[in-house]
Amino acid sequence: MDRNTTLSLLHEYTKNDSLRKHAYSVEAAMRYYAREFGEDEEKWGITGLIHDFDYEQHPTQDEHPYVGVKILEENGYSEDIRRAVLGHAPYTGVPRDTLMAKTLFAVDELTGLITAAALVRPSKKIDDLKVSSVKKKMKDKGFARQVNRDEIRQGAEELGMDLDEHIDNVISAMKEIADILEL
Repeated sequence: MDRNTTLSLLHEYTKNDSLRKHAYSVEAAMRYYAREFGEDEEKWGITGLIHDFDYEQHPTQDEHPYVGVKILEENGYSEDIRRAVLGHAPYTGVPRDTLMAKTLFAVDELTGLITAAALVRPSKKIDDLKVSSVKKKMKDKGFARQVNRDEIRQGAEELGMDLDEHIDNVISAMKEIADILEL
């Protein structure tokens, strides 16, 4: 599968602009880490782009990401992509047994927190966002309540990475597409 095919699938199922931007953010972070780890940037990017494409239409734990994975299988996406998508949702019980799956889990919630932290800045830009600001917002349980802080910490641990370094990496990745994210 290529990015254009995957983007079409995303747009077919996801109409909400914020959810699309989340997909682009996760894609950017996955591409960043693929370059860092010497992995297949296209495959990792596609995995990030498509991980939540079914969420808007199937937001319950009974359906997401199971419905999406079935659609991915029907469209010829590889098993490692499908398993990574399943593994990004801890409640599925699917182990994150590849670096790609661990990375998808590690960047998913963090991109949401970084987006929210950028949007409350006076500039509303990611360009001047610092790791310390993200960590401060992470401690505020009332801020971006839907973001699971434990999963952010667990994701960094699963990658064997210091949390500050991980946050900095994901900020850097998202800066690469700041214009698309309108940040």
